[in-house]
Amino acid sequence: MINKLSPKAEVIAAVISYSLCSGFLVLVNKLILHFLPFPSLVIVTQLFASIFLIYGGNFFGVMEIDEMNWEFTKPYLVYTVAFSTGVYTNMMCLNTSNVETVIVARALSPLIVSFLDSLFLGRELPSKRSVSALCMIVFGAFGYASTDEKFLNQGMGAYFWPFLYLIVITFEMVYGKQIVRSVNFKTLSGPVQYTNIFGWPPMLMFASMGGEFKSLQETLEQYGATSVFEYMTMLPLHVLALVVLGCLIGTGIGYSGWWCRAKVSATSFTLIGVLNKCITVFMNVIIWDQHATPMGIVFLFLCLIGGSFYQQAPMRKDGDSNGKTQAEKDKDKLTPAKGSDLEMATDSPLKEKEDEMMRPLVKRETQTTETNP
Repeated sequence: MINKLSPKAEVIAAVISYSLCSGFLVLVNKLILHFLPFPSLVIVTQLFASIFLIYGGNFFGVMEIDEMNWEFTKPYLVYTVAFSTGVYTNMMCLNTSNVETVIVARALSPLIVSFLDSLFLGRELPSKRSVSALCMIVFGAFGYASTDEKFLNQGMGAYFWPFLYLIVITFEMVYGKQIVRSVNFKTLSGPVQYTNIFGWPPMLMFASMGGEFKSLQETLEQYGATSVFEYMTMLPLHVLALVVLGCLIGTGIGYSGWWCRAKVSATSFTLIGVLNKCITVFMNVIIWDQHATPMGIVFLFLCLIGGSFYQQAPMRKDGDSNGKTQAEKDKDKLTPAKGSDLEMATDSPLKEKEDEMMRPLVKRETQTTETNP
């Protein structure tokens, strides 16, 4: 069905699906952590569920997947470290702060990514309008921080995890776009497979570092359960429903995220992640009492408005007389020029073979001409 969409419709569909999954996953994970305060273990559960759904769908012939390949493994191992660290810092932000703090950290990332887009991904520097829009986001973020209760009471200590999240998500956005351009999968399942398969070992390590196994053991003893499965049977039905929903949305954001990333620039993809948080803000105000003050919400919307005025920078020109981009020059390098040594070397065997095949025909035509003056 995706192949039947026009290019513009495909971009819109990718953006909408990613936005919905991203916004709702933040809310669902926040609810899950309220009942199950084990961030890394919750993520591991969602990763395993996604792997199960992918390979299960392939087993029953519902979907095609890519085979594991060492050539693709190397770049995705690097990305997996950034991905796992980003997910972990995001969950720690949700566990120690409020949703708006996570959004502010994400709102600061487009400004950094826009310059990294120019340095590493071949785009022009942002225009004056875009710089103004990104500065508006920064102003809104600092305005929000000045109204945040944890910031006022704890200072920068309340923003330790959001700051780490900002650094990691910035690298992840730029490097993720780079491997989308350099690694060619046959299916959309490819990047989802690699990130999920390689993602769970680091998350188990984070769980051990954060003392989650010890906390889980204490919880089991408190409930009188001898295993995790027995503990799960003791949980209310709505908690189990949230866990299942989180697994489904987690799988969805894997597919929609890579699909959207392939269709837009790194900066645009980062901005989409910021702007799609509007629904998160409204639902957070309704659900929790841990939301920002009215003035904080105003500053937060200032961030989102600034992001909406950003214009995607075009690909950078290399400065030659024809105005070709670096990608076009690279393509020219692979195409031999007319009359070049490479073209002559390539065509000469074929030409000799053609001349040899044409000789009998030329000879026969000559004889016919001589016999019929």
